[in-house]
Amino acid sequence: MAYEYITYKKEGRIAYVTINRPESMNSLHPPAHEELWDVWCDFRDDSEVWVAIFTGAGEKAFSAGNDLKFTAELMAKGPFTPQLLPPGGFGGITNHFKCWKPIIAAVNGYALGGGFEMVLASDIVIAAEHARFGLPEPKVGLVAIAGGVQRLSRQIPLKTAMGMILTGRHITAQEAYRLGLVNEVVPKEELMVAARRWADEILECSPMAVRSSKEQVLTGLELPLEAAINNQYYTFQQMMSSQDIMEGPKAFAEKRKPIWKGK
Repeated sequence: MAYEYITYKKEGRIAYVTINRPESMNSLHPPAHEELWDVWCDFRDDSEVWVAIFTGAGEKAFSAGNDLKFTAELMAKGPFTPQLLPPGGFGGITNHFKCWKPIIAAVNGYALGGGFEMVLASDIVIAAEHARFGLPEPKVGLVAIAGGVQRLSRQIPLKTAMGMILTGRHITAQEAYRLGLVNEVVPKEELMVAARRWADEILECSPMAVRSSKEQVLTGLELPLEAAINNQYYTFQQMMSSQDIMEGPKAFAEKRKPIWKGK
């Protein structure tokens, strides 16, 4: 399928998802949301790709969030009905809780509002040195309801999160790294190289084990420890009946790198 606002390509086991609206700082409007939802569903369901790298076109912004200019133009035409998001939420990702493949956000500039919410919904975050993060919704009379207020307050200390949420202030890539929101900060010209390095490290692991690990972490976070440990996880059952569960020990015994099948 051809996309107008997104570029989507697959190279080996890696899917590259790029928001391609640099003229609007990669902000999203309803057609872009729908395209991203289609892309994330394809990534989730394609057995040949095991990890995604998610970024924005250009060097200015990963995504400035909701396209307020587009919304204002709609409102100016008459009675306005808010546009519903696709089932996966903002960018097709903030409410997409059943994709157990890892997603790496390569943040190439501003990640604000919904853009930051998409970053918070990713698994690993690599940021260019000039990247900035924030939830400025209160400054325009809105609330970060696409997971922003919930995820940020779970991922960093509560008082720090409240300081960001209630003021709408931005933070630098270096501060985001210090808070644990970012895994690595690199010069902008090294951003995609670093993201690919992280993807390659993930690909050295069993894709079945990686997916099961992601499911168990994210599902178990909201459970008491005993319940989380003893819960039945779908991806773990898949892993235990896969070819890969035998390949790992066999490759170790034969002193060679495992050849993962992902099934």
